[in-house]
Amino acid sequence: MKKGLIFMMTGALALSLAACSGGREGGQDAAENKAAAAPPPLPMPETVSSRPKAGPGEKLFLAKCAMCHGAVGMGTGLLARRVDEPLLEKRTDMDVDFVVQAARMGIGNMPAIPRGEVSDADMKQIAEYLVNKKEVSAAQAEGKVGAQASKREAGQ
Repeated sequence: MKKGLIFMMTGALALSLAACSGGREGGQDAAENKAAAAPPPLPMPETVSSRPKAGPGEKLFLAKCAMCHGAVGMGTGLLARRVDEPLLEKRTDMDVDFVVQAARMGIGNMPAIPRGEVSDADMKQIAEYLVNKKEVSAAQAEGKVGAQASKREAGQ
């Protein structure tokens, strides 16, 4: 009886060691396959220094919003589940009031952005940049942003 038990335990040990080792070639193939299936590297984050010709609204977007809404931001990944174009800089379905309201009130997982963090004037410049995809002129940056919005509403 003892000989049978020892024989069975020795056989089980030999099988488990053989199964765990997998052989040298199998381990190398698995590592190569895993490396080939790895996701591509993330793009470099956009910063003010990476866009030296950025205007005031774009600079504010890069400084205040791009960390979440840039190509590598968490907000972009979350928006990708809900909208066709998650990058705010490429979207064409927003207006200035929506951008300001969404930022001030917060949407989904995005927290509300208080006036102490981004002033109303700065928020307008960011919204104008995102909506128009061009920079606000110097006159608008000095406070005439609301006048342009009023003219646009009156024209519609």
